Amino acid sequence: MYQDSVVLCSASKYTEKYYLNPDFEGLPDLVKRELQIMCVLFTEDVGGIIILEYDEDGNLNLKTHCDEDDILYDEIGSVLKIKQLLREKEELFEQLEQYYKVFFLQED
Repeated sequence: MYQDSVVLCSASKYTEKYYLNPDFEGLPDLVKRELQIMCVLFTEDVGGIIILEYDEDGNLNLKTHCDEDDILYDEIGSVLKIKQLLREKEELFEQLEQYYKVFFLQED
């Protein structure tokens, strides 16, 4: 069904908006809410943009970037915050990967 990366969700400090890919509206409300809170708090803490996306193998990747002229973006903080999220939300991310592999990649 999908061949390249697929965005699950993202948040931007610049537009102060959160985006959830409509393809994932079937996720439980609690999971959708947790993703929203996590992404928005991330951008509030370090600035920039955070994107959660699946690669072609169904692995969930957390990416962050900023505008070139954004002097308030905390680059070191973003790396540390990503590591913290990967540690604290490990179970959630594993379940999201499994969900994607079963429902989108049609794996067993």
